[in-house]
Amino acid sequence: MRGRMPATRPKGNDVSELDQSRPVTTVATIVVRDGAYLMVEEETRAGLRLNQPAGHLEAGETMAAAAMRETLEESGYHVTPTALVGIYRWQTPLTGATFIRYAFAADVVAHEPDRILDEGIVRALWLSYDDLLASRDMHRSPLVMRCVDDFRAGVRRSLDFVTEL
Repeated sequence: MRGRMPATRPKGNDVSELDQSRPVTTVATIVVRDGAYLMVEEETRAGLRLNQPAGHLEAGETMAAAAMRETLEESGYHVTPTALVGIYRWQTPLTGATFIRYAFAADVVAHEPDRILDEGIVRALWLSYDDLLASRDMHRSPLVMRCVDDFRAGVRRSLDFVTEL
């Protein structure tokens, strides 16, 4: 009988400690202000990478609540989800780990500029679409650009598209 995954995520988002035979559920937010996208610069095993504010769903959380929490913890921005942009499956070629990402469009409602950010997060920053394209080699995964491109294409689903029982 296989052991269960730990209730807490490993420090530094190191997926090597997770049961890689099962997909990992993650959330992310697509936040736009004055034509720029909220991103985080984070330390990974592959070096410094860019990602949307994103992270793991925790026990007892709704998907939208997880997206709000992760955005605050990683960027210092309080957000309110407005729509589901998409649900994405990606398998990393490095470890074989599979991720299921729920990406939400969200609006900023407040900012805590002095907030201490999650371990491994270097900083939050706003990047234009052109800057995102130019920095593709620094993206944490192909999910980064795909979520932004879907957002730009107008893909939006109602928040109740995800049924939480």
